Order: sequence, then C-alpha cells, then structure tokens
Amino acid sequence: MTGNDSSAVEVFSTCPQSKDVDQAEYLTRIEQVARWSDEAGYRGILVYTDNGLVDPWLVSQLILQSTENLSPLVAIQPIYMQPYTAAKMVASLAFLHERRIYLNMLAGGFKNDLVALNDDTPHDERYDRTVEYTQIMTGLLSGPEPVTFDGKYYKVKNLKMTPPLDPELYPGIMISGSSDAGLGAARAINATAVKYPKPPGEEVDQRGDTIDSGVRVGIIARNDPDEAWRIALERFPEDRKGQITHKLAMKVSDSQWHKQLSELGDQPVSGENPYWLGPFENYNTFCPYLVGSYDAVSAEVARYISLGFKTFILDIPVSDEELQHTAVVFERGKELALR
Repeated sequence: MTGNDSSAVEVFSTCPQSKDVDQAEYLTRIEQVARWSDEAGYRGILVYTDNGLVDPWLVSQLILQSTENLSPLVAIQPIYMQPYTAAKMVASLAFLHERRIYLNMLAGGFKNDLVALNDDTPHDERYDRTVEYTQIMTGLLSGPEPVTFDGKYYKVKNLKMTPPLDPELYPGIMISGSSDAGLGAARAINATAVKYPKPPGEEVDQRGDTIDSGVRVGIIARNDPDEAWRIALERFPEDRKGQITHKLAMKVSDSQWHKQLSELGDQPVSGENPYWLGPFENYNTFCPYLVGSYDAVSAEVARYISLGFKTFILDIPVSDEELQHTAVVFERGKELALR
C-alpha cells in the first residue's frame, strides 16, 4: 500500500438507524440519504445491525433499488444467521442488482444484545469465530467448487453456492482493527482493518502493513472555522443524560475502541486541532469528528491518507449540502497527500 496514492481512497457514508427516525418516514429517509451518497460519488454506505434495528439486508435491498452505483456495506453479526445464509444474501443481491456488496464483519456488539441471545463468548474468541464464519462465506463466494470446512465454531461439507457470484462482484470485507484480536482477524481473512482514529499526530503509520486500513470519522467543515464549530455544537450539544449513558456503557463494554476513544477525551480542540470527541462523549454518535475550516480539516484527512488509511466511513449525513462540504475536504485532502 502506498501512502501517497490518494486515488485509492474510498469514502462510505452511513445509513440512518430505524431507532432514530419516525417509522412513517424511515423508508423515505433511507432512499434520500442513499441518493445523496450516490450522487456525491461515495463508494458505499454502512448499514448497521443490532437487536434494536430493522434487518440490514432489507435496508440494503432498498438502497440498491434507490441508487445507480452505491454499494451497501452490510454489518454482519455471526450469531444472527448461518454463514451460508449470509453468503446467499450476498450472491442473491449481486444476482438481482449486478452490484458489489461490502461486508462489515462483527465480532462483538452491545453486551446486553449478546446476553439476550445467550452468547457469552469472550472478546478475543469472538474474533476467532468471525474468522471461521468469514472463511466459509468467502469460500462459497469465491468460485464453483464445493466448500468443506471443519472448525471450532462451524462445520460444513460439500456446500455450494447457487447461483454463483460473478467474480467481478466479489465483496469487499471490513472488520474492526482496534484490538490485537481484530488486527489478527483482518489478516486471517484479508479484510480492511477499520478503527476509530486517534488524532493524526498520534496514529501509527499503516503503510508497511500487509492489510488495508480505514477509519470511521465524522466531518463538519466550512470556509469559516467559527461557522463550522457553531454548526457542530448545534448538532451535538452537551447532553447530561447522554454523558451518563456514555459512562454506563463504558462500565459494561469490553470494546477496545470504546475504551481507547474515552481515554482521548481530554484532547483540547482549537483551530490547529480539529479533532473532537464531544458527540461520542455525549452518546450522540460513535466516532470522533474533525471540525473546522476546509484547510484545517483537509490537512488532517491528508495526514490520515499519508499514513496509509485508504477507507473512510463517515457518520450519517444530515443533508445533501453537508455531503458537498465534505467533498471539498476530500478533494483538498487527496491533493495535499500527493505533495
């Protein structure tokens, strides 16, 4: 991977969650955000999954019907369905829409969701399970030969995918890379390791690694940094209830990224340092934000690109206009990374 190859950068947005939108408006909102993302030239759109949300495969079907080029990045929780069923969904959507699907392979989730499903598998072992799950999926999607697999968590014998997947539509695969177990899993399944980033000055150079790297980050940028901060603080005001919820979540979570982000919470923000954890600390969203002028935020994006991060998964967009502002950031950031 070449750190200054900005042409390789892929940008994904995120689909609204059903718990945050009125039921009567949710279908329209999915279509709207998907079209914005498609028209902005994004590679894909992340679709969340957990016990409290509508099914991500059904949401992905709607996204495919509403757009021309956008690829759903479907979050896959192994305890929800067999690997054959998940692979069948990928092959079926590709067959129907002739569109590539991306997979966001999960190892964890909200602890109470896992407990409700009688899953008490330890953190690192969940990554081992996800590796086996993904290996069966990729085997089924790689070609016409039957798959036999004898693992600790899954076993299949002479299993075949019909209809077969067009090789050109083989899925892109991502997984959390915030822990050693996650990085090991990414290497085992040749996935892009995605993390919630530290400030660029504290991030490790990824260019020497054998796997691709990505970050999950929100962006709010304007010509005037004061305007950017005004918008950011209006969108994500301080919320005492959210702060308490955040602290409670910290106590019960075994997520490495959650703990790592929380430890960065004392980072001061300024015109020179646009890295902001306010939305995360108030339980508004689950990623850091870059806030400030186009120049300041573009410079931070360029630093991430130069460190070898080629995939950017952005937060849920609030408007088409916001995507246009973000496009300015990536245009300038890619140009800066080439210098």
